[in-house]
Amino acid sequence: MRKLSIKKAGAVCLALLTAAAALAGCGAGEAGTAKDSKTKVVLNEVAHSIFYAPMYVAIEEGYFEEAGLELTLVTGFGADKTMTAVLTGEADIGFMGSESTIYTYAGGTQDYVVNFAQLTQRAGNFLVSREPIEDFSWDMLKGQDVLGGRAGGMPEMVFEYILEKNGIDPRADVNIDQSIDFGSTAAAFSGGQGDFTVEFEPHATSLEQKGEGYVVASLGEDSGYVPYTSFSAKKSYLENNKDTVQAFTDALQKGMDYVQSHTPEEIAKVIAPQFAETDMETLTTIVNRYYQQDTWKENLIFEEDAFSLLQNILKDAGVLEQQVPYEDLVTKEYAKKAAE
Repeated sequence: MRKLSIKKAGAVCLALLTAAAALAGCGAGEAGTAKDSKTKVVLNEVAHSIFYAPMYVAIEEGYFEEAGLELTLVTGFGADKTMTAVLTGEADIGFMGSESTIYTYAGGTQDYVVNFAQLTQRAGNFLVSREPIEDFSWDMLKGQDVLGGRAGGMPEMVFEYILEKNGIDPRADVNIDQSIDFGSTAAAFSGGQGDFTVEFEPHATSLEQKGEGYVVASLGEDSGYVPYTSFSAKKSYLENNKDTVQAFTDALQKGMDYVQSHTPEEIAKVIAPQFAETDMETLTTIVNRYYQQDTWKENLIFEEDAFSLLQNILKDAGVLEQQVPYEDLVTKEYAKKAAE
């Protein structure tokens, strides 16, 4: 059995994911039936976020339906839960950070999960301070208390990657609190915990609107291009459902084309039904923030240099010792056809 080395936080994630793999006998199987007018596909997303706007554009503009697909979207609320859904066959396709596919592969999963389409190319979170800082520099975090993310997850690893790029030791120079659940850090910050917090939207903007915090840095801008999230499926599903995966990828590419050719205001209007609890002004502000930092790729092709960068980040974070083969965990077949 293939078994590569995973350390510390990666091992924790691995334990959850490989346990799920043990339960996975047969997957969702061939999507749909001969009687169905459309092929059924269950997509499990790691979170429901404006960060993933192109996917919601594809849904709201009917691109999946046009491709002959009946899409069911489920929110997993965490990469471990999304990966578990894919491994056990509860979902056909997962949308999450591709580090999870590395963890399961390195742990020896035989029917491992392969990335076939990359959506975001920058981190989607922001550093929020208690007071406005006009000329922020990362060395201002030395000796400060920061509310961070889950060990082994992309938000935390990218944060630590930026600190190291700026000559800061994440373990010695900064007090990073990783004990708070994802989605609860903004509330903890409002309650007085931490000097800074790392937040996704809409929490970053919400803190600003309430006067309880101020965005001082974009992790997406300061980390550079990073393969943050991608769509993936079990190797067996890709082998047995090639037409379905191609149709799915084609629909996604139309969503990518839309955000490249429309304004933040137009994008916000299209995806508004997905975020009924968010007013249009806030929604547009958040879309514009992601738009301006070049969050979304022009195509869905997951290039090898991006995958290598991801593995270097994992190694720097201490959760991966040995790199895994790009050829095993990424296929460009569907994304390249969709881009043509």
